[in-house]
Amino acid sequence: MRAVLCGYYGKGNGGDEALLASLLQMLPSEVSPLVLSGNPDQTRDRYRVETCDRFRLLPVLQALRQSDVFIWGGGSLIQDATSAVSPLYYGGLMALAQQLGLKTIAWAQGIGPLKRPLTSWLAKKTFASCTAVSVRDRASAALLADWQVPFILAPDPVWALDAAPVPGLWNLPAPRVAVTLRSHPQLTETRLANFTRALIDFQTATQTCILLVPFQQTQDLALAQAIQPQLPGISQILYLEDPRLLKGVFRGVEMAIGMRLHSLIMAAAEGCRCFALSYDPKVSQLMKELEMPGWDLAQLPEDPTLMSQAWLEHYANGDCLTPEQIQSLVDRALMHKDLLSEALCK
Repeated sequence: MRAVLCGYYGKGNGGDEALLASLLQMLPSEVSPLVLSGNPDQTRDRYRVETCDRFRLLPVLQALRQSDVFIWGGGSLIQDATSAVSPLYYGGLMALAQQLGLKTIAWAQGIGPLKRPLTSWLAKKTFASCTAVSVRDRASAALLADWQVPFILAPDPVWALDAAPVPGLWNLPAPRVAVTLRSHPQLTETRLANFTRALIDFQTATQTCILLVPFQQTQDLALAQAIQPQLPGISQILYLEDPRLLKGVFRGVEMAIGMRLHSLIMAAAEGCRCFALSYDPKVSQLMKELEMPGWDLAQLPEDPTLMSQAWLEHYANGDCLTPEQIQSLVDRALMHKDLLSEALCK
């Protein structure tokens, strides 16, 4: 059985790469994947899979015609908050696959926000025509329930992603704290300066080794490079493209301060204390579900001392998830794997 996998793959985003790695890990062994990628050579070399350039229409059409299954997943593909084009691209491919008679699976989706009537109509139509649907958050589940589309709800598949050890990590002095920031309009120059001042004070008080971890080079690396020279203690920028290594980073740190959704999932899954900075409802929802401390980015304290004190308190006294809680989340995340097996064996 041949399956075309479609997502925001090959674009240098660690979270989306983690979703692809999780999907490949969960695919039944009898399924032969072909991944639509923004960087086909890199995706082929990293995952040892067949690939196709996601922007070349004729090869994509040929791949669909030669396949049995189309898998949309995972993550926030169907939303029009950041782009009106993105949901039309993904929705258009799903509609095309359905017209060609392929089994279509919407896998580990985070749906919305959908602010435009056209994208909302297209989403409702394509989800309703899917062979199977799984979502990773309650807001997406509520939307599908309103549309009367059958689905399963399970934690993000990255909870169950296999981590890999990071070469050289254990040579860095302990204790270690990981920081994952991304550029965002609400992370203003003033807020970044206050954050950096707070991080300086935190490191001075704890003598921790600060690991700055860009999840997407184009959005995150410049921030890490701006912060690192100002830190008084030992620090390092860890730019890792393999998502299994990204998850492996959090096996060796005491606490994570993060904006990126999947950095917080990876950290929590590896038993790390987490402190969140939310720029998106998906991060706020994770904070609520896990009772994770943090702030919305728009309400970041103006006083760096308040920030550093909150981090110090969590570093000293905060809780991480228990092994039982982590195992429960991993087991439930594997429902996305069960859905693939059931849908592909029909």
